[in-house]
Amino acid sequence: MGRRWNGWGDEAVEIPIQESARSLLEGLLGPTTRPRDATFEDALASVPRATLAGHPLVSDDPGVRLRHARGQSLPDWIALRSGRVGPVPVGVATPRSDDDLAALFAYARTSGAALVPFGGGSSVVGGVTPARDRPAITVSLAGMSGLRAFDEPSGLATFGPGTTGPDVEEALTPHGRTLGHFPQSFEYSTVGGWVATRSSGQESAGFGRIEDLFAGGRLVAPGGTLDLAPFPASAAGPDLRQIVLGSEGRLGIVSDTILRTAAAPEVHPVLGFALGDWSSGLACARDLGRLGRPLSMIRLSSALETKTTFALAGNRRSVGLLERYLRLRGLGPDRCLLLLAAVGRRRPVSTIVDDAVEVVHRHGGLPLSATGIGKRWMAERFRTPYLRNSLWEAGYAVDTVETATDWRHVETLTSSVLGALRDGLAVDDERVLAFAHLSHVYPSGSSIYVTYLFRLAADPDANLDRWRRLKTAASEAIVAGGGTISHQHGVGRDHAPWLAAEKGRLGLSAIEDLVRHFDPGGVMNPGVLVP
Repeated sequence: MGRRWNGWGDEAVEIPIQESARSLLEGLLGPTTRPRDATFEDALASVPRATLAGHPLVSDDPGVRLRHARGQSLPDWIALRSGRVGPVPVGVATPRSDDDLAALFAYARTSGAALVPFGGGSSVVGGVTPARDRPAITVSLAGMSGLRAFDEPSGLATFGPGTTGPDVEEALTPHGRTLGHFPQSFEYSTVGGWVATRSSGQESAGFGRIEDLFAGGRLVAPGGTLDLAPFPASAAGPDLRQIVLGSEGRLGIVSDTILRTAAAPEVHPVLGFALGDWSSGLACARDLGRLGRPLSMIRLSSALETKTTFALAGNRRSVGLLERYLRLRGLGPDRCLLLLAAVGRRRPVSTIVDDAVEVVHRHGGLPLSATGIGKRWMAERFRTPYLRNSLWEAGYAVDTVETATDWRHVETLTSSVLGALRDGLAVDDERVLAFAHLSHVYPSGSSIYVTYLFRLAADPDANLDRWRRLKTAASEAIVAGGGTISHQHGVGRDHAPWLAAEKGRLGLSAIEDLVRHFDPGGVMNPGVLVP
């Protein structure tokens, strides 16, 4: 067993869909047919022969190339599951040093190949898909991983860019430290990928987003090397770290990555509450965001997401008892689930939690501490993506869109995005199930994370067309409603058409100028972020 080549995660991990969830989905979307997926051998047969002259750092093994051809977006899944893989890298390089990176830049210039940085392959926006119009070499950063240095007095840790989330935390544990960066892709995403996409962890309200944690390091680019000193603060002109953050492999490759760590927490409570409806939940979340107390997570699910979450939960008896309890306490079908977390030393955390609970009670929230729902969520939070595998095999496509906006627009933007998705396939007489949650709450606004499902057609091209129409409808609703095109997933290829609406012509030109400055030959990840 190993990592799935055409889905999420470890092949040994299976999360079955509960019968209650099957009934719910069939009632909402209609009956499905199990898709006929291509085997690895089928897909391998479509991989063309490598066309570039050999290089000691580059493997042209067809199986290795296939496993590095795609990420985790829905178009990636459709391509791999159908066996119509599309562009495949002509080779996969595994550098182990900055000198190796420089050698690859030189090889790309002389061969005419593009270079596609590849960390954990967890991009959901087409960030690691090779371009169609030129040969590409995928640069796996797995050989540049691990803790390289730890500075005890400052708490600064230097990691290689290919270090995964679990390896980061394992390396810091003996020092009594944590990074606290826990995106849902934590098991496979990497330090370099987090920096390159401006990643946000599930508890970034307490620990900080990656731009708060990224103290400095080194960018190795075709145009030269940029060293970023890890000053605690500086007024020496523009902060060049902000150029590297979110650059998505267009400027070069982040090599040494210096991160700010925190003391490992004494306590880490996660509390669950039920709110009467979405409007009262939003008001509660807004007040919690303005509380001035560092909760590490404020997560509010809509009524439909709450219902779907309960249906997908593993313990049917426990869920039944919980729903009965909520009905007895007067909460009807519009109830919304709120999860709060805090981390740190015992006494300050106790004060933070007490203040937060007082706010929730003020909005009519009902505590669910006796149900253990918070602990269960923590135990399962990195297993949720595995449901995508099970849902696909049951005949359902799953995708997400996410954004962030100020509080003035949160409710209307959520409604417009959900409406655009639910009506997006009406011309096909197909229904779309869409629901939302607030995953990151700020004093001035919130992120909005939307999940949607639709039935798979027998034809992969039809599924890709449906995805394009839904992605376009949701993205246009986001732009029109005053939201960012990406709060935490990055831009990649999938969001690039809407970036100009956010950055403006002058801003986009500035990004393009930076790309030409750091990568004058245009070899780095073409087509991602900007044209």
